[in-house]
Amino acid sequence: MPKVKMPRKSTNIDMTAMCDVAFLLLTFFMLATKFKPDEPVAVVTPSSINTQLLPDSDVILLTVAKDGRVFFSMDGQPKRRQLIEDLNTNFKLGLEKKEINNFIVGSSVGTDFKNLKQVLNMSADQRKSSNIEKGIPMDSANNELGIWIEYARAAQGAAGGGMSKLKYCIQADNDVPYPVIKKVLDTFKDKKIQKLNLVTNLEAKPAGSAAAIYEEQQQSQSKKK
Repeated sequence: MPKVKMPRKSTNIDMTAMCDVAFLLLTFFMLATKFKPDEPVAVVTPSSINTQLLPDSDVILLTVAKDGRVFFSMDGQPKRRQLIEDLNTNFKLGLEKKEINNFIVGSSVGTDFKNLKQVLNMSADQRKSSNIEKGIPMDSANNELGIWIEYARAAQGAAGGGMSKLKYCIQADNDVPYPVIKKVLDTFKDKKIQKLNLVTNLEAKPAGSAAAIYEEQQQSQSKKK
């Protein structure tokens, strides 16, 4: 009996539609992605076993460099616009539209009001190489850090975010002298802000510690379920 030959079918697949979708997705992500601005200072934070993640919204972030300079940042471009426009108006900073926009989309700032206009006219590389950002003053006679926090809270409220949602984070270098941190904490205390978040690097829980034992118990219970 002769064998029956199955008709061969073409294996060509039209990939046009899939390529179109792929390029559409690629274009969308290229246009929608916002790159994080280059920070003017890098810090090495201490380690801890805290696994809580840094919030990505409704955040005021203070970065304290190794040499004690304090930098301020806040999330949300509408809030940053409200903040810098209020400061510009009430403290007569003389900022123009370009400098205001640079603040809105820029990184942390670490200078006094007197030099803020000049800093906002610099590129990220110029800011790093210059010596103009000596940190936000927080002396008792001129505590501009307290003013930044006060106006940031007002901007948060004006944006309808609710001041109660604000989270205050301190990202300090591991080698920052304690008196500098104390000044930062005293500033928050003066503003009656008691709940703060310290940014740290995650490290493994020490063997035999209460945290490690608790984690082992939790893992053991989950396996039994």
